[in-house]
Amino acid sequence: MITNTELKQQGNQFPNQIISFHQDVDKLYFTTENGVIMEMTIVRDSVFRFRYGTRHNLEADFSYAISEDRITGYNKLEISEDLEHYIVTTSKLVCKIEKISLQKKIYNTKGELVNEDELGFHYEETFEFGGNVVKMSKRAQEKEAYYGLGDKPMHSNLRGKRVQNWATDEYAFSKDRDPIYKSVPFYIGLHHSSAYGIFFDNTFRTFFDFTHERLNTTSFWAQGGEMNYYFIYGPEMKNVVTSYTDLTGKAELPPMWALGYHQCKWSYYPESNFREIAKKFREHQIPCDGLYLDIDYMDGFRCFTWDKEKFPQPKQMIKDLAEDGFKTVVIIDPGIKIDPEYSVYQEALEKDYFCKRADGPYMIGKVWPGECNFPDYTNPKVRSWWSGLFKELIGDLGVKGVWNDMNEPAVMEVPNKTFPNDVRHDYDGHPCSHRKAHNVYGTQMARATYEGVKKFAYPKRPFVITRSAYSGAQRYGSSWTGDNVASWEHLWIANVQVQRMCLSGMSFTGTDIGGFAEQPTGELYARWIQLGVFHPFCRTHSSGHHGDQEPWSFDEEVLNISRKFIELRYTLLPYLYTAYYKYSAQGEPILKSLVYFDQADPQTHFRTDEFIFGDSILVCPVLEPNSKGRRMYLPKGKWYNFWTNEVISGGKELWVDADIDSMPIFVKAGAIIPRFPVMQYVGEKSIDKLQLDLFYKDGIETSEIFEDAQDGYDYKKGRFSLRSLKLTGKSNDLIIQQHKSGTYITEYSHFKIKLHGIPFTIKSIEIDNVEIGFDDIEYDKKTQTLEVSKEFTEIHITG
Repeated sequence: MITNTELKQQGNQFPNQIISFHQDVDKLYFTTENGVIMEMTIVRDSVFRFRYGTRHNLEADFSYAISEDRITGYNKLEISEDLEHYIVTTSKLVCKIEKISLQKKIYNTKGELVNEDELGFHYEETFEFGGNVVKMSKRAQEKEAYYGLGDKPMHSNLRGKRVQNWATDEYAFSKDRDPIYKSVPFYIGLHHSSAYGIFFDNTFRTFFDFTHERLNTTSFWAQGGEMNYYFIYGPEMKNVVTSYTDLTGKAELPPMWALGYHQCKWSYYPESNFREIAKKFREHQIPCDGLYLDIDYMDGFRCFTWDKEKFPQPKQMIKDLAEDGFKTVVIIDPGIKIDPEYSVYQEALEKDYFCKRADGPYMIGKVWPGECNFPDYTNPKVRSWWSGLFKELIGDLGVKGVWNDMNEPAVMEVPNKTFPNDVRHDYDGHPCSHRKAHNVYGTQMARATYEGVKKFAYPKRPFVITRSAYSGAQRYGSSWTGDNVASWEHLWIANVQVQRMCLSGMSFTGTDIGGFAEQPTGELYARWIQLGVFHPFCRTHSSGHHGDQEPWSFDEEVLNISRKFIELRYTLLPYLYTAYYKYSAQGEPILKSLVYFDQADPQTHFRTDEFIFGDSILVCPVLEPNSKGRRMYLPKGKWYNFWTNEVISGGKELWVDADIDSMPIFVKAGAIIPRFPVMQYVGEKSIDKLQLDLFYKDGIETSEIFEDAQDGYDYKKGRFSLRSLKLTGKSNDLIIQQHKSGTYITEYSHFKIKLHGIPFTIKSIEIDNVEIGFDDIEYDKKTQTLEVSKEFTEIHITG
């Protein structure tokens, strides 16, 4: 007898009536009549996790993104019900779950709607691969705006867009191109001056539709895996971003030199050329800390090898450069050349560490060395092995940083640019296909690299850069935005991308200054340097096929502009280092889009160009050629023009003059900005006085300065210095109060305070309640500077 056993394609399926509920401490389980399970976890009072299973089953709970150090716990949890709902209440939120459909509405404690399901969870069984296509649709609220999602090269407000996450090597990508290198499935919703976030922790190819298909609906879905997302309530955008960053892991403090200027090219070789680049930086007096070697330093592009003809004495070269302040950073790709005489290949083959196809053969793909196999970085044994390979580079030769490229993973000469779907991965004991592992492959490579660099750089801090990244990659280092283009459009894209990455928990990001592909004009390079020095990661990189791209490669004017702005970055390093400390300790982004800075102002919701660097410096790059200035939006409050000291009230658009050697920079009134002297590399000069630029405000403002040894781990033992400086300004009065924590003792003994905008003539100065005569203090009336001991508690200046 022959029976028709063809599987029935049922289309979208939806949960129906809830038939059971039970609670297991912080986890609530709701089961429907048709076998859908919703697991709701109360992570915090303001953070809920929702997981859905079908056919009465939840998948094994595992995530690469979620940090073991995340904050959990809540103050209140009450579960009640009425005829139509289960009601879950914490001290911040109320979630109402419909008994008939499992759909949810989330309110704040004022009863205001924050987020609601439209169709809610639904799914479609897929018989080609097994499992489900999992879907979630939400009702878009009036004037709701959407932000985040990593490196998308498009307008910062995603309303009206449909995007996807599938890490892709997209050389010379264009505006609105999607997907590209990173997969960060986290977005922020903002409506009625209230913000929330959704992190869809699913590593399959995911999609997000922000009212693109249906005007009043926002949806997200994945081609496999489970519907597993975190709802994060603000109401301030700052609360959302810091909670998400805590959830997926905070970044480690880098060595301060990593925040300096870096120079890279595909490729600097031979050794004499690499040394000449270093020499020219010092000759031209352009500060620089990092010099990079691209793939041509290797022997036939074999990772962990050196071309002995091009670089006959790498250890001596690295040592000589280090004596002049340069740290050498090298590239390492995932593709391992198939070569029986190549020890790295031999070892991985013997230990069975390469990725395999479904039926057993090794995954073979062409990249720079030719045919390669690829380590399975989702296997902890492979990661451990990989980390050990850095002993020679880091421990023996003195390389200071490693740059992971091509780790989407990228494969040449194939239509999909990556592994086939049937490649198998260990996935830390949860075996799966490449459909699930693709988006985390690069992050797990960066993780293995980070562990190796950290081990062999000890007691110094590691420095790792990755091109591909999934949520949580910030735990393993920095990133850049990939193979961009020397064009004005890409200058705009660079600005938007780095702001978006900062909102997405990955602040230590930059772009290839000047563009990787094609050749910038001197004007474009100058404008890009002006922007790039305000990005957390600051590196010029280019494809040498298009010409030279060092700051001296253009003309004297561009050289001088480059020097001026790179020097400005170096003077601001203590300010940037403090901003990084706040990012590391609290998850606060280093760059803040205007909507983050003032979400209550609707004028900020669609601004892309202006951003806040740290807490107090407003930057607006010039993004068009032949410009003598530009219009920009100044947020509410009072702002000092950085160049002229003019004080301007915000909350409006204005024209700002900015010829080729300038750009619009403003400082928030009340800020106290720490500054170093100009130096050619971090640590070149000892600091005998730390300059504090104080910008007067009629009101109260608090600034912080974080200091430590600039490298190493003593700061984790309390050997740091964190100063809180409270400024209180009145019409005839200025008070500065200092509170210090930590045991680190800075090398300088005095502050040199430069006063900006004091509205009165100074008649007396008290330090710690003792009036100091003008003959007894270093006070320059003309420059409005005074020198005081760093140990002061209170300075009182009166007119």
